[in-house]
Amino acid sequence: MNTVLYFSVYGAVYETRAYTTADINQLVHDHGLHCLTSADRQFDFWFSPSAHSCQRHVNRKATELLLATTAFTPKTVPLLRGCVVVATHDADGELDGLSWQQLDRLARRDRSLTKQQRRALGRHINRADGRRNDPLTPAARCDGSHHVAVSRVRATSRRAWSE
Repeated sequence: MNTVLYFSVYGAVYETRAYTTADINQLVHDHGLHCLTSADRQFDFWFSPSAHSCQRHVNRKATELLLATTAFTPKTVPLLRGCVVVATHDADGELDGLSWQQLDRLARRDRSLTKQQRRALGRHINRADGRRNDPLTPAARCDGSHHVAVSRVRATSRRAWSE
């Protein structure tokens, strides 16, 4: 069983299962899969670089966790857009599930960001959104197809991931 974290673009974090990268590809809406790895090479952040209508919003929670687990600064951290899946890998580089210890470590790292780092990241996100100059209109919202992949997930502990 491979437990992974699914970060919804609107802030909810879910625990779900993924057995292959094809499962992760489905969770991030099959728009080309990219991966960034944490500084300690323990956590993999899977995301889609495309900017389809429901993928335009910066996934603040996943970007904050990427900031907390890497050597990036709030100004240099890549802004993850859309849905993001966090998993790990085994010694051969194959997809592996997150253990309870790793989930706890991620929660602690998430809480380790300072208010100053969060404010600086917020300014970085606002500047990037301002440069995009492409606001979402109600007609550009998702058609609901993104709910198919999420139907398999269950909410993770509110204690660990609540803001």
